[in-house]
Amino acid sequence: MPLISFRSPVAVVLLLFCLGLLLAAWNIGSDVWRLFEPAENYDPRRMMLAYSVLPRLVTALTVGAALSLSGVMLQQVLRNPLASPTTLGTSAGANLAMAVTILFVPSLQGFGRDTIAIGGAALSACLVLAIGSRKGASPLSFILSGLMVGLWCSALSAVFILMNDRYLSGLFLWGAGSLALQGWSVPLSLLPKVIACALAAGLMVRPMALMELGDAGAISAGLSVRRVRVMAIVVAVILSALVTSAVGVIGFVGLVAPSIARLAGARRFSRQILWSPLIGAGLLLVTDEAVKLLSAVTGALLPTGSMTALLGAPVILLLLARLPSENGRPPNLGEGRGHRWHTPRFIPVLFVAALLIAVIAVLLVGRTGNGHWEILPLAEWRSILPYRWPRVVAAFSAAVMLGASGVILQRLTGNEMASPELLGISGGATTGVALALFTITSAGFTVQLGFAAFGALAVLVVVLILGRRSGFSPERVLLAGVVLTAMLDALIGFLAAGGDPRAMMLIGWMAGSTYLVNETSALSALASAMLLAALVLPATRWLTLLPLGRDVSQGVGVKVPLARAVLLLLSAVMTAAATLVVGPLSFVGLVGPHIARELGFRSALAQLAGGALAAGFLMLIADWLGRMIAFPYQIPAGLIAVLLGAPLLISILMKNSESGSRRWLR
Repeated sequence: MPLISFRSPVAVVLLLFCLGLLLAAWNIGSDVWRLFEPAENYDPRRMMLAYSVLPRLVTALTVGAALSLSGVMLQQVLRNPLASPTTLGTSAGANLAMAVTILFVPSLQGFGRDTIAIGGAALSACLVLAIGSRKGASPLSFILSGLMVGLWCSALSAVFILMNDRYLSGLFLWGAGSLALQGWSVPLSLLPKVIACALAAGLMVRPMALMELGDAGAISAGLSVRRVRVMAIVVAVILSALVTSAVGVIGFVGLVAPSIARLAGARRFSRQILWSPLIGAGLLLVTDEAVKLLSAVTGALLPTGSMTALLGAPVILLLLARLPSENGRPPNLGEGRGHRWHTPRFIPVLFVAALLIAVIAVLLVGRTGNGHWEILPLAEWRSILPYRWPRVVAAFSAAVMLGASGVILQRLTGNEMASPELLGISGGATTGVALALFTITSAGFTVQLGFAAFGALAVLVVVLILGRRSGFSPERVLLAGVVLTAMLDALIGFLAAGGDPRAMMLIGWMAGSTYLVNETSALSALASAMLLAALVLPATRWLTLLPLGRDVSQGVGVKVPLARAVLLLLSAVMTAAATLVVGPLSFVGLVGPHIARELGFRSALAQLAGGALAAGFLMLIADWLGRMIAFPYQIPAGLIAVLLGAPLLISILMKNSESGSRRWLR
């Protein structure tokens, strides 16, 4: 049954524009008549209307149309109903490029914001396409890789803001997507560029329509699929980058508008590319006018981008039911690339030895009050180690849980981009902490932990309910978690964009700080890791059989839905417990399993142990570097883990991506 009853997209466009204009008239009130009165004297309301309200209205229409046009082009050439500038990470890449330029190479601003944003969006798009093509260019692989890259870019931007709040405090509000204007410069600059891109897209309507026949059918009709696909992606990336450069990140409009157009009856691509921009323009107009109304009621400056993300994420969850299932046998992730033979026995021994050396080093090697390096003398162990060992134990225990959770998810889904950070549980814990900070006057550490646990469990329940409807299909559960993470991140941006000082406290916790860890919390984290490890060990048989496919698993007596539900529950609980200690931005749960596979650990038990210990090793080094690099100041361990793990992860994922990319682009 369709989500809306209109048989024509014309009705949808008329409804959105009428509703948007009614809200605009309500917000403007009687001031609109001031435009037609002679301007004899200075009138502040007239100036506000002419140079703020009307430019914002035109910008909302232009931005909505541009993002929707970008989304419908990406969905057509990628044959993916969930493709959009948000889900493919291009908007987040453009935002990160702006932050990096302002901080490190401000001289590049002479080339213009548009050029910088296009460069960042293009790099993100290339990375997403290269990683996604390794999984056969399936819809889920592109979305998972795109959202992973987008969340990583957003997290890194937030960390830069944390470390340089004097220079980037305004970038946080801009990155959340604000349409607040003080003149006509933005719409007059953006509109001609969008029109030029729209004309270029219009010239490609017929070639892109032929792609509905599939690659083989389009090639037989004389179409160069590779050329059309590349040109369409270039135009779509430019559109999203122009919007991000002008007004920041506006989430999910490029996904929702084409979906509404299809549900309203626009089946052919020639109709979708016509009606999607109009629906997107009306949709963003309604959203922005609603944001202005809420801002007037609450007295806070609310960003439009966060509101569109909050409204758009549930639409993705509704579209999951319409996304074709991938019932084929998942690839076997038990075989490490580059290690086709059995792992030599000395590799695990060396790995454990290196881990023990790292533990001793982070406990005993440090810097003194004058900044000199030293090995902690025996006489000072009793006075110094009580400040060091709780952080070491807590960071290692949390990372072990994240690493084991990552192995479970990757073996369940057969997807190398699966990780506990993308399941949504970390985002739920973060949202709980945000609510504690913004609703309780003096939220101490214990109160924050309680709220974080409640948020993590709430998201866990939602993910399991969504998973139950699809028989606990791991792909659907993981994608639902990713969408919930994006929605919760938008909620946090919505709360933090008001300029409240507590926002910086929240971003600091999100960066993965172990500042507040004490002996009690460290021992609690260690006990949780040991208990959950004992519960996971009996499930190694399931982890061995489930990657072989549903038929094989059921043939040997495994109850697949039950096994998947139990493993997802264990993964979620481990993620929640670890997030309370190190925050949601570590990504060690994604990197640890990859390191284990590269070392040649193939069996389920070996991968669990190797992935958990590799994640723990990475977090140990990250926490130590965070304490020592800028001594006596400290950098959050989660930030260092991202900076260390991301290049390592990208190098592993890109090792064999060239051949896959060439096959997809043929």
